[in-house]
Amino acid sequence: MGAGAGFAGDRLDPAISLAEHGRLDFLVFELLGERTVAAAQRRERETAHTGFDPTLVERIRSVAVHCAANGTRIVTNGGAANPRAAAHAVAEAVRELDVDLPVAYVIGDDVLSIVSDEDPLTWETGQPASTADGELISANAYLGAEPIRRALDSGARIVITGRVADPSLYVGALAHSFDWDHSDADLIGRATVIGHLLECAGQVTGGYFADPVTKPVAGLARLGFPFADVDANAQAVLSKLEGSGGEVTTRTCTEQLLYEVSDPSAYITPDVIADFSHVRFEEADVDRVRVSGGTGTPRPSTLKVTLGYDSGWQGEGQLSYSGLRSKERAELAAAIVVQRLDELYDVDPESVFVEYIGMAAAFRGLVAVDDPAEVRLRIVGSAATRQVASIIGDEVEALYTNGPAGGGGARKSVHSVVSVKSCSVDRTIIEEAVSVEFVDDSANAPANNDPADENTAARRRGDPA
Repeated sequence: MGAGAGFAGDRLDPAISLAEHGRLDFLVFELLGERTVAAAQRRERETAHTGFDPTLVERIRSVAVHCAANGTRIVTNGGAANPRAAAHAVAEAVRELDVDLPVAYVIGDDVLSIVSDEDPLTWETGQPASTADGELISANAYLGAEPIRRALDSGARIVITGRVADPSLYVGALAHSFDWDHSDADLIGRATVIGHLLECAGQVTGGYFADPVTKPVAGLARLGFPFADVDANAQAVLSKLEGSGGEVTTRTCTEQLLYEVSDPSAYITPDVIADFSHVRFEEADVDRVRVSGGTGTPRPSTLKVTLGYDSGWQGEGQLSYSGLRSKERAELAAAIVVQRLDELYDVDPESVFVEYIGMAAAFRGLVAVDDPAEVRLRIVGSAATRQVASIIGDEVEALYTNGPAGGGGARKSVHSVVSVKSCSVDRTIIEEAVSVEFVDDSANAPANNDPADENTAARRRGDPA
């Protein structure tokens, strides 16, 4: 199984290479983050049938012919806020390519009505979800591997979901291939290790690992994405295509194993509470790492839900100052803009964020830089309306002729803001709403809910992954 993407903005060419040359059983496109799915919900509210990942159709189109020829199935959470619309768009693209890849989709992660009824406490504030600032516009539960497995068991060659836990995309494919019992916590825990290692694609092949001084990695411009050969006991060997850039080592795997993990002994997913603390890596060959170990305890009784709130608008302006006294000129420029926003447009100074890029801005004042050669002034402010938010960038741009000397390279933008919070909901309420459906197109897929041929399904479950 191979990683085709690790986030919505990921590259396309490594996935095409894997689809063509990787001899994969599964190619997985992981495309969602917490803000990504909330933003997709907002797009869907504004324009119907647009709430899926905007890159999804092109990604599938670029690999579909290779996947059909090589017997590779595709699993993706690129359905975002509208898996049904995504599936129909993908089915149309596949039909145009004249390849036989039946498309199924998973729905049920949209739990806005449940959250509205239950009004659970948010993790961040301990207060009811209804009390947060802004209108609650989305609530998406992290589903697990089981509906993906059901879709594959029924004959789907492309499975599109909305919000699913990242490792679960891989766990569902493995459970289908080996006919696993989802209640086997140790087995599902080891599968979750594999999914977690693959889910961020190029990170485990050296992308997020690389440092030109302490950890040099060759060929980053043509970084290869990883794949794993997995056996029925959820032991795996991670690798990448020969000749592709990057590297797969025990060090890259160790960093990815710990990525976004607060407690390695209790990594909570919808499928299992995985224990990474006994995972072992062994370099079997160049760019080949054997992964073993990993256990788990039974899955949690609740599911995490990402809440999205309409939080108004944000305006931004940027301007550069260089040479002598660039710091002082940038600070004067910021003071001018903040004063004008306050006095002329009633923009609360507390809602305005000023950043001096080039003066250790990422350290938020913890590091002093007294005489920088150049400073990039960035001013960001929040507002209730687009009109007021746009004034922020306009005021920064006006500094060309109305502010300190020597400003240049002005940029401005305005965009809507979706803020996110999290809560937990009893999984039994959510699971009742989860279903798997096929695109109802006899030329491209089985009719909705028609059973797949039993011999074919049994053979697929026995395929190596």
